[in-house]
Amino acid sequence: MVDWSEAAPRKRLRRFLAVAGPGVVVMLADTDAGSIVTAAQSGAGWGYRLLWLQLALIPVLYIVQELTVRLGVVTGQGQTQLIGRHFGRFWAWVSVLTLLVCCMGALMTELAGLAGVGALLNLPPSLTMILVVGALLLMAYTHSYLTVERIAIALGAFELVFLVVAVLARPDPQVMLAQAVDIPWGDRKYLYLVAANIGAVIMPWMVFFQQSAIVEKKITIADLPAARADTMLGAVLTQVIMASVLVAASATLGASGHDGELDTVQRIAEAITPYLGNFGGKLLFGLGMAGAALVAAIVVTITAARTLSELLGLKCSLDHNPREAPWFYGAYSVALIGCALVVASGVNLVSLSVGVQVMNALLLPPVLGFLFLLARRLPQPYRLQGLYAAICSGVIVVAAGFGVYSGIAGLFE
Repeated sequence: MVDWSEAAPRKRLRRFLAVAGPGVVVMLADTDAGSIVTAAQSGAGWGYRLLWLQLALIPVLYIVQELTVRLGVVTGQGQTQLIGRHFGRFWAWVSVLTLLVCCMGALMTELAGLAGVGALLNLPPSLTMILVVGALLLMAYTHSYLTVERIAIALGAFELVFLVVAVLARPDPQVMLAQAVDIPWGDRKYLYLVAANIGAVIMPWMVFFQQSAIVEKKITIADLPAARADTMLGAVLTQVIMASVLVAASATLGASGHDGELDTVQRIAEAITPYLGNFGGKLLFGLGMAGAALVAAIVVTITAARTLSELLGLKCSLDHNPREAPWFYGAYSVALIGCALVVASGVNLVSLSVGVQVMNALLLPPVLGFLFLLARRLPQPYRLQGLYAAICSGVIVVAAGFGVYSGIAGLFE
């Protein structure tokens, strides 16, 4: 067992690098195409008035995902298995069906985002879908989980270009400070985007993916501190990226009074690029969006296939070949191809993205509720209890409750 308090820094770093991955991957996937579009719309429509929310959601995101780390490390089982064991098959099916709805909605937004990036290169959506689906199928069918994790991190690293975009947009610090404290709580349109941002940050599929990834990677209790650090790093990273997108949109579209409809990735890029340079702006935005959409597409597709297979008691690991786990690979393939066909037929990206994020907020209560109850059933000393349990319950109630309230308020605007 590793003594993290006394281990040499170099040894701790090596161990951290061996354990890290699930937290960073799921957080990079969290900043997906839909989240980026939601952040861009927030900045274009409301300036910096939603910037506070991006920062406030860092501890909320960590608290929620840390519970998944704890459950996966201590029990060695995925979320679906634990729900079935403690609450019965009926609730396991309810949770899986809820998850599948979220995953399919998210996957369509990722593929639509990639189709938008393809449009920047003058590629038709059908060709973009063929290339993307072909690449993702080849990756899953020929590589192990560890290799796929590394591919996902490499792709997600392109999201860091949004930090460059935010700097190039040259935001005015005085305007940023003034708008950050000017919160229009009574405006339903504002509340709708609050709900969308909450749904963009805390997504049901994140809980299932990270817990299963920890189990698949065979992370042990001795590595719990490193797994928590991995999750904290990811939480900060994803919210810095979201804030960067919002700042860039606020400094360009918000400052210019842009009121056109941003219904495609291409229109968002074209709206921002006059302030960043045509070629450079499109290149940076395209790289960031492609990285975000690809890593999220990998995560949500694996989550849908793995969770359904897990519930049916079938093999559901990328470390098994297609002959050993035909249901898992079949579900993975059907989800990708089906969603790609929908996107190739034409879809309004912004309406779909914001709507999916609100749906995520409305589905948070059952997902977070099971997460909390399962953490309360862990053996000592890992059981969620005492002051931290009170803090977790407060965070979960506020996040889920405000998400539902804001979602309903926005839908009836």
